[in-house]
Amino acid sequence: MAAEQGQTSGEYIIHHLTHLRNHPASNVVDFSVFHFDSIFFSIAVGVLGCWLLWLGARKATSGVPGRFQAAVEILVEMVDSQAKGIIHNAHSRKLVAPLALVVFVWILLLNAMDLLPVDLLPLIWRGIYGAAGHDPEHAYLRVVPTADLSMTMGLSVGVLVLVLFYNIKIKGVGGWAHELVTAPFGTSKNPVFALLLGFVNFGMQMIEFVARTVSHGMRLFGNMYAGELIFLLIAMMGGAWSLSATGIGLAIGHIVAGTVWALFHLIIITLQAFVFMMLALVYLGQAHDAH
Repeated sequence: MAAEQGQTSGEYIIHHLTHLRNHPASNVVDFSVFHFDSIFFSIAVGVLGCWLLWLGARKATSGVPGRFQAAVEILVEMVDSQAKGIIHNAHSRKLVAPLALVVFVWILLLNAMDLLPVDLLPLIWRGIYGAAGHDPEHAYLRVVPTADLSMTMGLSVGVLVLVLFYNIKIKGVGGWAHELVTAPFGTSKNPVFALLLGFVNFGMQMIEFVARTVSHGMRLFGNMYAGELIFLLIAMMGGAWSLSATGIGLAIGHIVAGTVWALFHLIIITLQAFVFMMLALVYLGQAHDAH
């Protein structure tokens, strides 16, 4: 594919890692940039996930469940048991448990986009883009939203907003403000030391909120981005074989490596969705606990 388009290996990878966006970023953080591909696939896959869950609930029967219903029930029970073990407030759990279920299914489906052939959707988009009168060489498209840092950080910031909401809802503004200046090192009866510890505690709390939010999004992004790169390298092995008279080893390596990595990646995409969901539950559970 790369050679047919007159691209070098480096240009092929760069092209596949470039988003369909309104304009290039001017800085490391540029909130005026919109990745249209990540937005489109996130919404489309989110709708698909909600439809699948709705379908499972709609077809639920009190008799012997079918395979699809049984799978959905197992998934719901798994998430609900995890939520019960972490969040003991039954009223909050009525919202948090379904939220965790949606997060798990959504991220799992987003991650699963990485299992599609790396050139399939970009090739289709290239044809559509060219038919619309644009230069096909600029038909950029990335189909794995969780390999987009802005997407994963958006998810983690969403969890942070919920954490702040439940801190205020459960503890009250005064209770949470008191916790911010007294945990984790406590306070002192001496006014000078109490003031000093208050500044230290508040600083530590802010560092904790920022660090876990960044690590929450970066962990998912890093794993999915690495997986995407490996799939691109495997695709290049097949391309090199198809354009050379020799190198049957590349063809065999392409098939074997692609199959093995796809099977291993099934574990990664499931594990990363589970880890993101569990960390979200843990952070929300900590918002319910008084220090």
